[in-house]
Amino acid sequence: MSTPQDRVAFVTGGSRGIGRETVLALARAGHPVAFCYSADVDGATATRQAVEYLGGKAIAVCADVADAGAVDAAFGETESAFGPVTLLVNNAGITRDGLLVRMTDDNWGSVIDTNLTGAFHTIRRATPGMMKARFGRIVNVSSASAHIGQAGQANYAAAKAGLVGLTRSVARELARRSITCNVVAPGPIVTSMTDELTDDWRTHVESAVPLGRFGTAAECAAVIAFLCSEAAAYVTGAVVPVDGGLAMGH
Repeated sequence: MSTPQDRVAFVTGGSRGIGRETVLALARAGHPVAFCYSADVDGATATRQAVEYLGGKAIAVCADVADAGAVDAAFGETESAFGPVTLLVNNAGITRDGLLVRMTDDNWGSVIDTNLTGAFHTIRRATPGMMKARFGRIVNVSSASAHIGQAGQANYAAAKAGLVGLTRSVARELARRSITCNVVAPGPIVTSMTDELTDDWRTHVESAVPLGRFGTAAECAAVIAFLCSEAAAYVTGAVVPVDGGLAMGH
């Protein structure tokens, strides 16, 4: 496990945004990268082609992380192509926003299943290989909303907060095997969704961020790649904000 080529990465939600930039950052570091996506075939193709343009190795696997069987199959395909996964990034997430009194059971459950239970599925599947290798890096992508809350996102904030408890339990459980588990908590990040915001709403959000701007997916990916690196070997159970100071003090 001494070279990047020996350390296989698996990234969930890799077809766009933070996931795509994370795939690219890990590929630049020399890792073979598998990533999964749920429906965005064109985005997944673009991510894979971007890695190949860099001279890296990547495969794209269609999988719903809320389905344990689909996760198992995706890891099996990755292991056949590259070997056991020792770098895992849980980035896949969905939103089903709505005020609490109008939120349906389905909208609550689907967000918890994907954003929280999905991470449990991938961590459980990856752990035996990491334990055997006596090396592993797990990074779970949470949100500033986990700490400060957000009106209309009770389901999303709850799932992202749950990732912190999951992460710290895993960090304690697996530390003796040289496996680290950490959280990255992004704030407002430029994505295709934020492109649809009105100017007034964008100004409102920016005014709440001490640095006065939205972050970029590449800035998040750089922190994730660091936590996957050898340099971060003594960092575990940490929550690292990438939010321009939005949630500082929480």
